[in-house]
Amino acid sequence: MLYARLKKQNDFKRMFARGKKCFSPALIVLYLPAENMRLGVCVSKKHGKSVKRNRIKRLLREAFRKVCPQMKRKYSVILIPKQAEAYSLEAFEKSLRIALRREGILQ
Repeated sequence: MLYARLKKQNDFKRMFARGKKCFSPALIVLYLPAENMRLGVCVSKKHGKSVKRNRIKRLLREAFRKVCPQMKRKYSVILIPKQAEAYSLEAFEKSLRIALRREGILQ
């Protein structure tokens, strides 16, 4: 695996307090330079029932897995999807690339 998972509540609180935000059409991305590449995903109940939320989480993790090797250095990242009618891997991957390129994180 290319990255670890953010799981602890303290890690999420620190990221929300100190992390930098960037926006794209389908995502809000919070990031902070770190020693290891780590990913956290926040999907609220506004997005639907648990089956739909879990699918969104899987799509976000896969999009990050594809983009992760192209990052210039290691970061802790939290991905927050925006509400939409339909969610797709291509849309998440494209939005993630747009946001990270705009911040100068991607090569």
